[in-house]
Amino acid sequence: MQRYANQGGHSGVAAYECRPGEIRLKFVDRATIYVYSGVSPGAQHVRAMQRLAASGRGLATYVNRHVRDDYEYAID
Repeated sequence: MQRYANQGGHSGVAAYECRPGEIRLKFVDRATIYVYSGVSPGAQHVRAMQRLAASGRGLATYVNRHVRDDYEYAID
């Protein structure tokens, strides 16, 4: 996983990994990795999250506003 740049300085996202059709997120306060995919929450959201992850800004806000717990599965 790649460390999230957190350019805003107060993100809840610690790290991410972009894969074709999915993004995996690790949050600062959890050991679990959450997998968001084309299955859930859908390809449009995954693409938006991948763009935000690469830019280092706005990813946690997007997750909180649009997808929250709508991940496909979690890895403990």
